[in-house]
Amino acid sequence: MANVLYNILAPIFGFVCVFMILLILIQKGRGGGLSSAFGGAGGNTAFGSKTGDVLTWVTAGVFVIFLLLSMVLIWTGDAVAADNTLVLDEGETQVDGAESGEGTSTTPDDDDTLILDPPVTPAAD
Repeated sequence: MANVLYNILAPIFGFVCVFMILLILIQKGRGGGLSSAFGGAGGNTAFGSKTGDVLTWVTAGVFVIFLLLSMVLIWTGDAVAADNTLVLDEGETQVDGAESGEGTSTTPDDDDTLILDPPVTPAAD
């Protein structure tokens, strides 16, 4: 359940992040905002005379949505990570045969010796 919720909310969170970035960029700052950066002196009234107040309220609302989504994604992400971890009981081992001693020898046996073929010399032309 947490995995499905996480997969649904993650793209929505990405969209909210991009929307909030763009929303902040179009607002009027102390220097005149993004519209004055492109040379538009009349850009202050492009969206109406009260856009500063409306954009401030919309930005605050989008920020609240951003915070709530980030908290829910952290909680669901923790649940997804907990579902994906392997929990071992006290009697279980991680590697087959590691507890019984199989495959743990550090000295080579006679059967483990490696015999190399003699080097091949190139034929003379």
